[in-house]
Amino acid sequence: MEHPADFARLHARIEGRVQGVGFRAYTLRQARQLGLTGWVRNRWDGSVEVVAEGPKGALEDLARRLKVGPSAAYVTHVEVQWAPYQGEFSAFTVRSTG
Repeated sequence: MEHPADFARLHARIEGRVQGVGFRAYTLRQARQLGLTGWVRNRWDGSVEVVAEGPKGALEDLARRLKVGPSAAYVTHVEVQWAPYQGEFSAFTVRSTG
């Protein structure tokens, strides 16, 4: 089993046609499939924001999947920032728009 030292935190902002196309549900499914914790939400500026924690390899996989998105989405830009693992979350959830 991986140790928390192998874990990290990803903070991503996804731009394009990413609201009203199932992007949050897609991200929720992908993150849970990868065993990650954190959240996804729509932002008032039309982007989608994701904070996820877990094994670095799984987070890198999620970042690749965010660049694709669900079939109805058109992703134009993904900004990813990395931070140390904090162990803040117990599950992956959808949050209210912020």
